Amino acid sequence: MKLAIDAMGGDYAPKAIVEAVNESARTHPTVTFTLFGDQTQIEAFLTPNSNIEIVHTMDKIASDAEPVKAVRRQKNASMVLAAQSVKDGESDAFISAGNSGALLASGLLIVGRLKGIDRPALMPIIPAFSKDHQHFILADAGANADCKPKNLLQFAILGHCYAKQYLKIANPRIGLINNGAEASKGNELSKEAFALLKEEKELNFIGNVEARYLLNGVCDVAVTDGFTGNAILKTTEGTALTLFKELKQAVLTSGIRGKLGGLLLKPALKQLDSSLDYQKGGGALLLGLKAPVIKTHGSAQSETVIATLEQAISIIDSHIVSSVEEALTVANSSI
Repeated sequence: MKLAIDAMGGDYAPKAIVEAVNESARTHPTVTFTLFGDQTQIEAFLTPNSNIEIVHTMDKIASDAEPVKAVRRQKNASMVLAAQSVKDGESDAFISAGNSGALLASGLLIVGRLKGIDRPALMPIIPAFSKDHQHFILADAGANADCKPKNLLQFAILGHCYAKQYLKIANPRIGLINNGAEASKGNELSKEAFALLKEEKELNFIGNVEARYLLNGVCDVAVTDGFTGNAILKTTEGTALTLFKELKQAVLTSGIRGKLGGLLLKPALKQLDSSLDYQKGGGALLLGLKAPVIKTHGSAQSETVIATLEQAISIIDSHIVSSVEEALTVANSSI
């Protein structure tokens, strides 16, 4: 197994990326980790290991670069070279914390889409707080702001395969995010998508779901357009960060009784904080391409990158891409 890693993408690159690779290479001696980027900068943080390789390049795609233009013009950028190694069969998956739009463009223009998929979807796995359901997949979380009904159907098929193969859910529940549970609710996109999803017999479609119930584990795959999905993702992250910031402030300013109560609750609060911490959740899989492409958070520290590398290894082992190809073959609807 070989992983292609953009060492120069992200707010804390290359330090956070290289430190994560050092740890993952130690725990996975049979996996080859190829770092694409400035060799001098990479080696400043690198612990030499026989299963770590460096492909040197001085070029990288800036966080504010125009995605498609950058991918087409910067042929030697670290992200582009990593994507090219996947296309050429030299690597099995590609990981980056860099420019999200450029990663999407690299996936589409270089790695390539699977036959039958119009648009790949960005799919983070988000914690849920239900006894029986600890996670759900959000599809799409930002790759496609404007969608057609058939795109949402494709997202559902992709999410179904991801949940089944990676999360090991035998019959994933597919929910369509809407402003009400009734079938008549929503805009034209959601109404037409509802009809398509209802007709797809290969899917366990449970109908419309409201966003406020997502963290309660109402479904295993939550389907929506990328604009709505990204807003939900950012709202969830922001709420978690603000909640614990305000809770900490309340404890610190509530006197002796409040501080004693906070001390007693500290183990439980720490566990909850860990569950909500997106830094520990790995990355978002861009599913619908010919090989796994994974976007980790732009502000990722080494802990997040380690989780993303673990995720990439599991995704490859799960054979999700081949599962998607089979699902598209047997799908009843014309997509």
